[in-house]
Amino acid sequence: MVRGEPLYLIHFSDLHLGIESYGPLDPQTGVSSRVRDFLDRLDEVVDYALKSEVDAVLFCGDAYKGRNPLPTYERELAYRVKKLADAGIPVILVGGNHDLPEHPQKASSLDIFSALKVPNVYVFRRPGVIRLETRRGSLQIAAMPYPPRAFIRTLKEEKGWEEFKIEEELQKLAQEIDPKIPSVLAGHFSVIGARYGSEKAIILGDDFEVPRSVLLSGPWDYVALGHIHCFQDLNPGNQPPVIYSGSLERIDFSEEHESKGFVKVHLRKGETTWDFIPVKARPFLTIEADVRGEKEAEKILMNKLQAYKEKVSGAVVRVKVKMKEGQRLNEEKVRELLSNCYYFVGVEKEIERRSRFTAGPEALDPSDWRGLLKEYFKAKKFSEEEIELLLKYAEKLIREVEE
Repeated sequence: MVRGEPLYLIHFSDLHLGIESYGPLDPQTGVSSRVRDFLDRLDEVVDYALKSEVDAVLFCGDAYKGRNPLPTYERELAYRVKKLADAGIPVILVGGNHDLPEHPQKASSLDIFSALKVPNVYVFRRPGVIRLETRRGSLQIAAMPYPPRAFIRTLKEEKGWEEFKIEEELQKLAQEIDPKIPSVLAGHFSVIGARYGSEKAIILGDDFEVPRSVLLSGPWDYVALGHIHCFQDLNPGNQPPVIYSGSLERIDFSEEHESKGFVKVHLRKGETTWDFIPVKARPFLTIEADVRGEKEAEKILMNKLQAYKEKVSGAVVRVKVKMKEGQRLNEEKVRELLSNCYYFVGVEKEIERRSRFTAGPEALDPSDWRGLLKEYFKAKKFSEEEIELLLKYAEKLIREVEE
């Protein structure tokens, strides 16, 4: 090892292989073509790691969409993990909430690597510390996977979830660290103050949060996190870097404007630096239009969509239109105009309804006067008794006018 030379690591997380939303079916494989997107992003990570000859690859949880992935997805992940391992690169797999079963005795989707004793692959479904001798020197990795409820009960001798303190588990891991050797904490959990993304909608089970101060007070030279899909540095400009690498591929439109990628870490005692490496994630695009004041609403919208003809290529696209009640829009024309996009979600219409009570009485439909007045009185918070009395008087007035 050259004196002072940093160790090079790759940190990524939240692959979520198996998410099939916003993708046409691939007739050859029988699954959504979106699965190919997620595998392509993983290939970018693997190829970069191999070309860069990194010292280790850290995956911080949530390999699959759910705890029981299709065998096809397990096979595709195994191909890529073994490719790294065969090149002599240690691969650390930290269990996420989408990876680990509720019961601690059941196998997880990652346990196949442990069962087969694949060289250079290390699976953590419980907290633990490992020391590695890499091509550039010694490295310590402490893993804090996401603990399912049943595991917590076992860990605390059936004392229950409320007794579990992740802070205590992190302190135990810290006590096993040799302060002279570069160390990384690799975990899958939420940190108080972190910015959330689409993961809120797909979290399995209960969540818990860790104070940032707990991570900063440890012996760590880098904190590699998974679970939250937004790439972010929770300790900017300071040591240690506390980084959520974010997900590799966009899950939905809440991530439309987020950068996706992984982190290359230059690990050195007290002087760790890092670079965010973007990947070619599938673009999501929202086209918005407001045609409420337009006489030729459809024509104006089509002209606007024409300007997006090239931008939509390869993208998942949706159109959001603000319209007035009575305006018409041919959605098939919209779909045809955007036919070169990867996937068209559809048109979301926000209709501005005309107030039924701003016009004079002559604008009301006489055949529906009772229902209209009843709805109006309800909106004014009259009681049922008051409404019935008012309707009787209204009926009397209408008869007098007609006579």
